Amino acid sequence: MPRLLILSDGKPGHLNQSIAFAQHLGYAYDICPVRFKSRFAKVLSYVADRFLLKIARLFVCQPTDENYRAIVSAGSETYYANRVLAARLQCQSIAIMLPRGYRYNFDLIIAQQHDNPPVRPHILSLPINLSYVEPQGLVVPEPGRKYVAIIVGGKSQHAQLDADFLRRQLTQIFAQFPEHGFWLTTSRRTPAEVETMLQEFSWARAVYFSQEQSNPIADYLQHSDYVFLTADSTSMISEAVSFGQACVEVLPLSSVPLEKGKLQRMLAQLEANRSLHRFTGQIGAASGKVNLAADYLQHLKL
Repeated sequence: MPRLLILSDGKPGHLNQSIAFAQHLGYAYDICPVRFKSRFAKVLSYVADRFLLKIARLFVCQPTDENYRAIVSAGSETYYANRVLAARLQCQSIAIMLPRGYRYNFDLIIAQQHDNPPVRPHILSLPINLSYVEPQGLVVPEPGRKYVAIIVGGKSQHAQLDADFLRRQLTQIFAQFPEHGFWLTTSRRTPAEVETMLQEFSWARAVYFSQEQSNPIADYLQHSDYVFLTADSTSMISEAVSFGQACVEVLPLSSVPLEKGKLQRMLAQLEANRSLHRFTGQIGAASGKVNLAADYLQHLKL
Protein backbone atom coordinates (compact mmCIF):
# COMPACT_ATOMS: atom_id res chain seq x y z
CA MET A 1 0.00 0.00 0.00
CA PRO A 2 1.34 3.48 -0.87
CA ARG A 3 2.44 5.46 2.16
CA LEU A 4 2.48 9.18 2.79
CA LEU A 5 4.59 11.21 5.18
CA ILE A 6 2.46 13.82 6.93
CA LEU A 7 4.25 16.78 8.48
CA SER A 8 2.52 18.19 11.54
CA ASP A 9 2.84 21.69 13.02
CA GLY A 10 0.85 20.55 16.07
CA LYS A 11 -2.37 22.31 15.06
CA PRO A 12 -5.29 19.84 14.87
CA GLY A 13 -7.07 21.81 12.16
CA HIS A 14 -4.03 21.51 9.90
CA LEU A 15 -3.08 17.94 10.76
CA ASN A 16 -6.64 16.63 10.37
CA GLN A 17 -6.82 17.94 6.80
CA SER A 18 -3.64 16.09 5.86
CA ILE A 19 -4.92 12.91 7.49
CA ALA A 20 -8.25 13.31 5.67
CA PHE A 21 -6.38 13.48 2.37
CA ALA A 22 -4.67 10.15 3.09
CA GLN A 23 -7.93 8.56 4.23
CA HIS A 24 -9.84 9.61 1.13
CA LEU A 25 -7.13 8.06 -1.05
CA GLY A 26 -6.91 4.94 1.11
CA TYR A 27 -3.17 5.42 1.73
CA ALA A 28 -1.24 4.53 4.85
CA TYR A 29 0.65 7.37 6.49
CA ASP A 30 3.21 8.30 9.09
CA ILE A 31 3.09 11.56 11.04
CA CYS A 32 6.28 13.51 11.72
CA PRO A 33 6.34 16.71 13.83
CA VAL A 34 8.13 19.64 12.25
CA ARG A 35 9.17 23.06 13.52
CA PHE A 36 11.49 25.87 12.53
CA LYS A 37 14.52 26.27 14.77
CA SER A 38 13.66 29.93 15.32
CA ARG A 39 11.41 32.71 14.08
CA PHE A 40 14.32 34.02 12.05
CA ALA A 41 14.69 30.59 10.43
CA LYS A 42 11.10 30.80 9.24
CA VAL A 43 11.66 34.25 7.76
CA LEU A 44 14.81 32.98 6.07
CA SER A 45 12.87 30.03 4.60
CA TYR A 46 10.77 32.40 2.47
CA VAL A 47 13.92 33.96 1.05
CA ALA A 48 15.60 30.60 0.53
CA ASP A 49 12.57 29.27 -1.29
CA ARG A 50 12.58 32.22 -3.69
CA PHE A 51 16.20 31.45 -4.58
CA LEU A 52 15.54 27.68 -4.89
CA LEU A 53 17.71 26.96 -1.85
CA LYS A 54 16.88 23.88 0.23
CA ILE A 55 18.41 24.33 3.67
CA ALA A 56 17.51 21.48 6.03
CA ARG A 57 19.23 23.23 8.95
CA LEU A 58 16.37 25.72 9.18
CA PHE A 59 13.92 23.21 10.65
CA VAL A 60 13.72 20.12 12.85
CA CYS A 61 12.07 17.01 11.41
CA GLN A 62 13.22 13.40 11.61
CA PRO A 63 11.32 11.05 9.25
CA THR A 64 11.42 7.43 10.40
CA ASP A 65 11.58 6.07 6.85
CA GLU A 66 12.54 7.13 3.36
CA ASN A 67 10.05 5.17 1.28
CA TYR A 68 7.10 7.48 0.71
CA ARG A 69 4.90 8.20 -2.28
CA ALA A 70 4.49 11.82 -1.24
CA ILE A 71 4.90 14.31 1.60
CA VAL A 72 1.70 16.05 2.69
CA SER A 73 1.36 19.04 4.98
CA ALA A 74 -0.79 22.01 5.92
CA GLY A 75 0.28 25.25 7.61
CA SER A 76 3.06 27.77 7.11
CA GLU A 77 5.34 25.95 9.57
CA THR A 78 5.40 22.90 7.29
CA TYR A 79 5.60 24.00 3.66
CA TYR A 80 9.32 24.68 3.41
CA ALA A 81 10.22 21.41 5.13
CA ASN A 82 7.80 19.65 2.80
CA ARG A 83 9.64 20.91 -0.24
CA VAL A 84 13.11 20.20 1.17
CA LEU A 85 12.29 16.67 2.31
CA ALA A 86 10.45 15.80 -0.91
CA ALA A 87 13.57 16.68 -2.89
CA ARG A 88 15.74 14.62 -0.53
CA LEU A 89 13.44 11.59 -0.51
CA GLN A 90 12.63 11.90 -4.22
CA CYS A 91 8.87 11.90 -3.80
CA GLN A 92 6.03 14.27 -4.52
CA SER A 93 5.24 17.35 -2.44
CA ILE A 94 1.60 18.10 -1.63
CA ALA A 95 0.47 21.27 0.13
CA ILE A 96 -2.92 21.43 1.81
CA MET A 97 -4.26 25.00 1.79
CA LEU A 98 -2.65 27.74 -0.21
CA PRO A 99 1.06 28.05 0.79
CA ARG A 100 1.16 31.83 0.74
CA GLY A 101 4.65 33.35 0.75
CA TYR A 102 6.21 30.29 -0.90
CA ARG A 103 6.41 29.43 -4.57
CA TYR A 104 3.37 27.51 -5.78
CA ASN A 105 5.36 24.86 -7.63
CA PHE A 106 4.43 21.96 -5.36
CA ASP A 107 3.43 18.82 -7.23
CA LEU A 108 -0.11 19.34 -5.96
CA ILE A 109 -1.83 22.08 -3.98
CA ILE A 110 -5.28 21.50 -2.52
CA ALA A 111 -6.71 24.91 -1.71
CA GLN A 112 -10.07 26.20 -0.54
CA GLN A 113 -12.09 28.28 -2.97
CA HIS A 114 -12.66 30.96 -0.33
CA ASP A 115 -8.89 31.65 -0.42
CA ASN A 116 -9.21 32.65 -4.10
CA PRO A 117 -6.39 30.38 -5.39
CA PRO A 118 -4.96 31.02 -8.85
CA VAL A 119 -6.16 28.78 -11.66
CA ARG A 120 -3.34 26.36 -12.44
CA PRO A 121 -3.35 22.69 -13.51
CA HIS A 122 -1.75 21.46 -10.29
CA ILE A 123 -4.02 23.46 -7.94
CA LEU A 124 -7.20 21.64 -6.91
CA SER A 125 -9.78 24.07 -5.56
CA LEU A 126 -12.34 22.78 -3.01
CA PRO A 127 -15.47 24.51 -1.68
CA ILE A 128 -14.70 23.30 1.87
CA ASN A 129 -11.77 22.14 3.98
CA LEU A 130 -10.54 18.61 3.50
CA SER A 131 -12.37 16.43 6.00
CA TYR A 132 -13.02 12.73 6.50
CA VAL A 133 -15.99 12.04 8.72
CA GLU A 134 -16.28 8.63 10.34
CA PRO A 135 -18.83 7.85 13.10
CA GLN A 136 -17.37 6.37 16.27
CA GLY A 137 -20.50 4.92 17.85
CA LEU A 138 -20.36 7.40 20.73
CA VAL A 139 -24.08 8.12 20.45
CA VAL A 140 -26.87 5.58 20.06
CA PRO A 141 -30.26 7.07 19.18
CA GLU A 142 -33.37 5.72 20.84
CA PRO A 143 -35.47 3.67 18.40
CA GLY A 144 -38.18 5.75 16.78
CA ARG A 145 -36.94 9.06 18.17
CA LYS A 146 -35.75 11.99 16.05
CA TYR A 147 -32.86 14.26 16.96
CA VAL A 148 -31.46 17.75 16.49
CA ALA A 149 -27.75 18.36 17.10
CA ILE A 150 -26.25 21.60 18.39
CA ILE A 151 -22.51 22.07 17.81
CA VAL A 152 -21.00 25.04 19.65
CA GLY A 153 -17.56 26.47 18.96
CA GLY A 154 -16.29 29.68 20.48
CA LYS A 155 -14.13 32.72 20.05
CA SER A 156 -12.52 33.06 16.64
CA GLN A 157 -10.79 35.64 14.50
CA HIS A 158 -14.17 36.40 12.95
CA ALA A 159 -16.21 37.27 16.05
CA GLN A 160 -16.90 36.62 19.73
CA LEU A 161 -19.52 34.07 20.78
CA ASP A 162 -22.29 35.95 22.60
CA ALA A 163 -23.83 33.73 25.31
CA ASP A 164 -27.07 35.73 25.60
CA PHE A 165 -27.53 35.79 21.83
CA LEU A 166 -26.96 32.03 21.65
CA ARG A 167 -29.49 31.50 24.47
CA ARG A 168 -32.14 33.34 22.43
CA GLN A 169 -31.28 31.28 19.34
CA LEU A 170 -31.56 28.01 21.26
CA THR A 171 -34.91 29.04 22.73
CA GLN A 172 -36.21 29.58 19.19
CA ILE A 173 -34.77 26.26 17.99
CA PHE A 174 -36.21 24.21 20.85
CA ALA A 175 -39.64 25.74 20.21
CA GLN A 176 -39.56 24.57 16.58
CA PHE A 177 -38.70 20.94 17.39
CA PRO A 178 -40.96 19.97 20.32
CA GLU A 179 -40.90 16.25 19.43
CA HIS A 180 -37.14 15.92 18.90
CA GLY A 181 -34.40 15.01 21.32
CA PHE A 182 -31.46 17.43 21.44
CA TRP A 183 -27.78 16.57 21.37
CA LEU A 184 -25.02 19.04 22.24
CA THR A 185 -21.27 19.24 21.99
CA THR A 186 -18.91 22.12 22.73
CA SER A 187 -15.27 22.62 21.72
CA ARG A 188 -11.96 23.56 23.27
CA ARG A 189 -12.72 27.17 22.28
CA THR A 190 -16.09 27.37 24.03
CA PRO A 191 -15.95 29.92 26.89
CA ALA A 192 -16.86 28.76 30.41
CA GLU A 193 -19.78 31.17 30.62
CA VAL A 194 -21.26 29.69 27.44
CA GLU A 195 -21.00 26.14 28.79
CA THR A 196 -22.70 27.32 31.98
CA MET A 197 -25.52 28.89 29.97
CA LEU A 198 -25.99 25.71 27.91
CA GLN A 199 -26.75 23.76 31.07
CA GLU A 200 -30.01 25.70 31.34
CA PHE A 201 -31.41 23.54 28.53
CA SER A 202 -32.53 19.91 28.57
CA TRP A 203 -30.29 17.65 26.50
CA ALA A 204 -30.67 14.00 25.56
CA ARG A 205 -26.87 13.93 25.38
CA ALA A 206 -24.45 16.74 26.16
CA VAL A 207 -20.68 16.65 25.71
CA TYR A 208 -18.96 19.60 27.39
CA PHE A 209 -15.35 19.75 26.25
CA SER A 210 -14.21 21.09 29.62
CA GLN A 211 -15.44 17.84 31.19
CA GLU A 212 -15.20 15.25 28.41
CA GLN A 213 -12.71 15.37 25.52
CA SER A 214 -14.61 13.13 23.13
CA ASN A 215 -15.86 14.14 19.70
CA PRO A 216 -19.39 12.95 18.87
CA ILE A 217 -19.85 15.24 15.84
CA ALA A 218 -19.67 12.43 13.26
CA ASP A 219 -22.32 10.44 15.15
CA TYR A 220 -24.50 13.53 15.46
CA LEU A 221 -24.24 14.12 11.71
CA GLN A 222 -25.16 10.51 11.01
CA HIS A 223 -28.32 10.40 13.12
CA SER A 224 -29.75 13.96 13.23
CA ASP A 225 -32.51 15.50 11.14
CA TYR A 226 -31.05 18.97 11.68
CA VAL A 227 -27.60 20.15 12.73
CA PHE A 228 -27.10 23.68 14.07
CA LEU A 229 -23.53 24.93 14.43
CA THR A 230 -21.98 28.25 15.31
CA ALA A 231 -20.38 30.26 12.51
CA ASP A 232 -16.80 30.27 13.76
CA SER A 233 -15.05 27.21 12.33
CA THR A 234 -14.54 26.31 8.67
CA SER A 235 -13.57 22.82 9.85
CA MET A 236 -16.89 22.22 11.64
CA ILE A 237 -18.84 23.61 8.70
CA SER A 238 -16.89 21.43 6.26
CA GLU A 239 -17.69 18.29 8.22
CA ALA A 240 -21.38 19.16 8.50
CA VAL A 241 -21.90 19.77 4.76
CA SER A 242 -19.94 16.72 3.62
CA PHE A 243 -21.48 13.86 5.63
CA GLY A 244 -24.86 12.49 6.63
CA GLN A 245 -28.36 13.50 5.59
CA ALA A 246 -29.06 16.31 8.07
CA CYS A 247 -30.16 19.78 7.08
CA VAL A 248 -27.44 22.21 8.17
CA GLU A 249 -28.18 25.50 9.93
CA VAL A 250 -25.38 27.97 10.72
CA LEU A 251 -25.84 30.16 13.79
CA PRO A 252 -24.44 33.71 13.73
CA LEU A 253 -22.19 34.31 16.75
CA SER A 254 -23.86 37.60 17.63
CA SER A 255 -26.28 40.19 16.32
CA VAL A 256 -23.37 41.97 14.62
CA PRO A 257 -23.15 40.92 10.94
CA LEU A 258 -20.16 38.80 10.00
CA GLU A 259 -17.34 40.81 8.43
CA LYS A 260 -16.50 40.16 4.82
CA GLY A 261 -13.73 37.61 4.46
CA LYS A 262 -13.04 34.01 3.59
CA LEU A 263 -15.57 32.58 6.07
CA GLN A 264 -18.27 34.83 4.65
CA ARG A 265 -17.33 33.78 1.11
CA MET A 266 -17.45 30.11 2.11
CA LEU A 267 -20.87 30.45 3.74
CA ALA A 268 -22.29 32.36 0.76
CA GLN A 269 -21.15 29.72 -1.72
CA LEU A 270 -22.44 26.80 0.34
CA GLU A 271 -25.73 28.60 0.91
CA ALA A 272 -26.10 29.14 -2.83
CA ASN A 273 -25.54 25.40 -3.34
CA ARG A 274 -28.19 24.63 -0.68
CA SER A 275 -25.62 22.89 1.51
CA LEU A 276 -26.44 25.13 4.46
CA HIS A 277 -28.90 27.77 5.63
CA ARG A 278 -28.07 30.71 7.86
CA PHE A 279 -30.44 30.67 10.81
CA THR A 280 -32.44 33.86 11.30
CA GLY A 281 -35.13 32.53 13.63
CA GLN A 282 -36.67 30.35 10.94
CA ILE A 283 -35.22 27.10 9.65
CA GLY A 284 -34.45 26.18 6.06
CA ALA A 285 -34.15 22.82 4.31
CA ALA A 286 -30.53 22.82 3.14
CA SER A 287 -29.32 19.23 2.96
CA GLY A 288 -27.16 19.20 -0.17
CA LYS A 289 -23.82 17.53 0.55
CA VAL A 290 -20.36 18.17 -0.85
CA ASN A 291 -18.91 14.80 -1.87
CA LEU A 292 -15.17 15.35 -1.85
CA ALA A 293 -14.28 11.78 -2.81
CA ALA A 294 -16.65 11.53 -5.77
CA ASP A 295 -16.51 15.08 -7.10
CA TYR A 296 -12.95 16.25 -6.43
CA LEU A 297 -10.49 13.56 -5.38
CA GLN A 298 -11.39 10.51 -7.44
CA HIS A 299 -9.07 11.37 -10.34
CA LEU A 300 -5.98 12.06 -8.25
CA LYS A 301 -3.10 9.74 -8.99
CA LEU A 302 0.10 9.99 -6.96
